[in-house]
Amino acid sequence: MITSTDSAPAATDAKASFNATYVWMISVVAAMGGLLFGYDWVVIGGAAKFYEAFFHLKDTAALVAQDAGFWAKVKANAISPTGWAQSCALLGCLAGALVSGALSDRYGRKPLLILAAANFVLSSVGISLAQSFPAFVTWRILGGMSIGLASNISPMYISEIAPPARRGLLVAINQLTIVIGVLAAQFVNWFIARPVPDGLSPAEFATSWNAVQGWRWMFAACAVPSVLFLVGSLFVPESPRWLTKAGAEARAERTLSRIGGRDYAAAALAEIRATLVNEGKHVRLGELLERRVLVVLGLGIFLAVFQQWCGINVIFNYAGEIFKQAGYNINDSLTNIVMTGLVNFLFTFVALFTVDRLGRKPLMLFGAAALALIYTAIGYCYHLKGGGGVVPNTLFLVLVLSAIAAYSMSLAPVTWVIISEIFPNRIRGSAMSIAVGFLWIACFLLTYTFPIFNTVLGPSVTFWIYAGICCVGFAGILMRLPETKGKTLEQIEKELGD
Repeated sequence: MITSTDSAPAATDAKASFNATYVWMISVVAAMGGLLFGYDWVVIGGAAKFYEAFFHLKDTAALVAQDAGFWAKVKANAISPTGWAQSCALLGCLAGALVSGALSDRYGRKPLLILAAANFVLSSVGISLAQSFPAFVTWRILGGMSIGLASNISPMYISEIAPPARRGLLVAINQLTIVIGVLAAQFVNWFIARPVPDGLSPAEFATSWNAVQGWRWMFAACAVPSVLFLVGSLFVPESPRWLTKAGAEARAERTLSRIGGRDYAAAALAEIRATLVNEGKHVRLGELLERRVLVVLGLGIFLAVFQQWCGINVIFNYAGEIFKQAGYNINDSLTNIVMTGLVNFLFTFVALFTVDRLGRKPLMLFGAAALALIYTAIGYCYHLKGGGGVVPNTLFLVLVLSAIAAYSMSLAPVTWVIISEIFPNRIRGSAMSIAVGFLWIACFLLTYTFPIFNTVLGPSVTFWIYAGICCVGFAGILMRLPETKGKTLEQIEKELGD
């Protein structure tokens, strides 16, 4: 049992003792969606060269002359089959995020967890068995839908079952499992891939074990944790907040009682009822267009977009190119990429132990300010190197790792915590799906535009653009983001609605 010790505990949290084992169990099951999100998102990077050889894909963007016009380069990036293979899952991510809200508000959070898990199993096996590029793309898009569902439902579900004083920690666990999934994909790719002899011709490489079978096992391995997620999702309870909204208060009270006892359940139910007075069971479009709802929805969208446009995923997705431009060879770049994964993993723990102590807003402000300064320094290093100056490669590595550390302990996990708790109970599913949908649109625009910016403007100006975006994000967070630490979801709703 754990007892709240927050300096300003919520009414439903102040005197309650919680069943830590039960709360952690159901939170970890829900967070398995984050692990699969991370694995499925990264596994394609290690498999790319192998399935590209199997499907005989050519990078049309790489064939464009360096002195080609701006729009010629844009077109080449848009039609590149290798780029399409990498980014097609984003369409599924967006679709999954957008439909998850309406479906979860109508049918509950638990059925959507089960659906995401089942689809992860199906798409993992489907990709591994694909015999044509169109089939590969189709299964990748379906797999992306699972990512979209999980990226919305998992943190929202955890926020709705978590005690207020522990909500930040428990929702941040979802980000930790994403990071674990990323590391798992990197390890699985390394473990499965067989050494490729030097001097192989393209035809010989296309018939190697890695190109014929290896990449298939990389994707198929995702089915193992997917099955665990599916089985676990069958046994977790439905969200008590959704149950109350649906009129199943007896079931909601049983779950809340098991979490924190009868007194906690009675107080929590009273607060939930107060936010649902005169509200229907299903969300109407007009509710999302109310002025006070639009204000909160705009804040959620701003934070979701900023988490992507702060630029850190450029480092994750294009690490090889970034390190190459900094002067590293291929082998050293691969080593550096592993280091980025380890730093990402380790500094996520900083957020876990500070988000409920320091609060959400201080961590978000720190992340935005730190990234702005680091990107400015990275851009200046590229500027000096482009002008013939000498910049130690180690300095680039330290700056990149510092950026990942700052992001991992702030914007990465805390954004998910905030957008899972700021929306009113009655529209939380739909509002979160809209915010997460914008997140995936922002992710697509970021990954799509980096090669163009990097080619046309150069790496120094590109990183200065990201530094400017971080300054805008810092200002927005400072002026508009309230502190939500230690408050019930109902208290947050009341404060943001006033």
